[in-house]
Amino acid sequence: MTTQKLKIVLVIILLSTTLAGLGQQANARDVLISFADTVTNESGYKDLAGDIVIPLGKYSFCFTDTFRTYAIVAVPQKGFVAIDRQEKILYEVFPFDNGPDYPSDGLFRIIIKNKIGYADASTGKIVINPQFACAWPFEHRVAKVSIDCKKQSAGEHYTWLSNSWYYINKAGKKVTPPTAK
Repeated sequence: MTTQKLKIVLVIILLSTTLAGLGQQANARDVLISFADTVTNESGYKDLAGDIVIPLGKYSFCFTDTFRTYAIVAVPQKGFVAIDRQEKILYEVFPFDNGPDYPSDGLFRIIIKNKIGYADASTGKIVINPQFACAWPFEHRVAKVSIDCKKQSAGEHYTWLSNSWYYINKAGKKVTPPTAK
């Protein structure tokens, strides 16, 4: 390697090291990690330094393993809820298959005042305000919803009945139903 090329490489390394040092240091409390006691079947959250921030047993179960801006937890008599970093309940999370709703196409269903809407799975922010009586998960960027529907029991499960189903996009706007390919 020539002297000129060696100098350039050293300058790049020096600049990279200096610029990296000017960046913000990650705070040990920026991210919380769930932990569990398998004997008592309780869970809580620790920070990256290992300090307990949310003690075991405060919530029935912690579903979110890495708590950045929001977490989904189980609360007795309330069900599945999303909480923020101050532990304020943001909304209920739609129950599905004995747990909180699964993200589908980057969104999951939420409930506020008995109406269903959608939140972003990566940020927890509400993207479609709760307004539906029935709402299916998003699939291929659309979801089937209804303002007016009824539950019909089907054994231990139920199904929704409606004469006014329609499809929405991720902005909550009505769209043409998808066609089968």
